[in-house]
Amino acid sequence: MSIQDFLEIVVKKEASDLHLVVGSPVVIRIDGQLMPISAAPLSPDEAESLIFELLSTEQKEMLIVNKELDFSFALGEIARFRVNAYYQKGYLSAALRLIPSYIKTIEELHLPRICHNFAKLRQGFILVTGPTGHGKSTTIASIINEINQTRPLHILTIEDPIEYVYPKGKALVSQREMHLDTHSWGVSLRSALREDPDVVLVGEMRDFETISSAITVAETGHLVFATLHTNSAAQSIDRIIDVFPENQQDQVRLQLAATMAGIISMRLLPAIGGGRMPACEILLSSPAVQTAIRDGKTHQIDNIIQTSGEVGMVLMDVSLAYLVKTGSISLETARAYSIRPKELERLVQSKVNA
Repeated sequence: MSIQDFLEIVVKKEASDLHLVVGSPVVIRIDGQLMPISAAPLSPDEAESLIFELLSTEQKEMLIVNKELDFSFALGEIARFRVNAYYQKGYLSAALRLIPSYIKTIEELHLPRICHNFAKLRQGFILVTGPTGHGKSTTIASIINEINQTRPLHILTIEDPIEYVYPKGKALVSQREMHLDTHSWGVSLRSALREDPDVVLVGEMRDFETISSAITVAETGHLVFATLHTNSAAQSIDRIIDVFPENQQDQVRLQLAATMAGIISMRLLPAIGGGRMPACEILLSSPAVQTAIRDGKTHQIDNIIQTSGEVGMVLMDVSLAYLVKTGSISLETARAYSIRPKELERLVQSKVNA
C-alpha cells in the first residue's frame, strides 16, 4: 500500500493520527485508542519509502541532517496532515495528525459558549492549553474562523507547520509557515507588528523568545492566540513567568495582568457511545485575576475561578462533573482526568452547572 492509501483510511475511519514505526504494523488512533491497520510490521525500507513519498528533495535533506522535521502535507482537497518525521533506533519513523479540511464551529466541538466572546474581543492574550492531542489547535481554529466569517479584520498566523487553512470570509487571512515563509519565530513575530494585523495566532509558545514576543504583540493592542502544554490555568501563568529571568519576572507579571483575556485548559475524553468530549477549565480576566497575577499569588487563581462561575469561569473538576451528570462521559473517565478526585465526587453528587 502507498502512503496515500493509508491516509485515505485515516480520513475514512475518522482517525486522529497515523503512526509509521519500524518493527510495528501501521497504526492509527481512533477516539484516543491505537489500532493496527496492517498485518505485518514495517521494515526499514518500507517505512523510509512511505515517508519519503511525503517529502520534497529539500525536506529530505533537512530531515537527514536534523534527524527530525515538522511539515504539512495535503491529501488533495480531502484533508491536510501535520507530520513529524523522526529517527528512532536509527530508523526513519513518522507521526501524522489529521487536520480536517472543514473547520468545525464552537457548537459542533461542544465547547463552552463563552468561547464566542473570545471571537468578539478587539485585543488581549488568549491561551489554549493542555496535553498533545487534546484539541488545542482545533479549538483555536474554531474561534479564529468565527472571527474570519464575521469581522473584516487582518488575521495573521505563524505556524510550524500550517495546520487548518481558513476558507474565504470577511477577514483577510495571512498564514506563514516556519522554514517555508520565515526562518525564525522571533523574527516573524517582530515582523508581525509591521504587517498590520488585528489578530495574531502563534502556533505554539515553545521558549523564552516566542513567549516574550507574543506578550509584546498582545501588549501593543492586538488580539493574540497561542497554545501551551500545561495542565491548568494557574500552571499556565506560572510557566510563562518562570521562563523569564528572575529580574524580569515582576515586569512580566504586570504585562500578563494587563493583557491576559482568558485561558482555556482542555482535555478530550472518551465519550459514552463513542467519540470524544472536551472538558474545559476557563479563566477570564477580572480585577481579582489581574491582582493575583500582578502580585505573584497564582495559588489563589483556582479559588477565584471557583467563586466566579456567574461570569463564565469554570474549574476542570466542575466541567468533568457536568459531563458525568449529563451522561456524556463515565465517572471512571472523569476520575482518571480529575485534579481533585474527592472534589469531583462531591460535585457529581450535587447540583452542578457548566
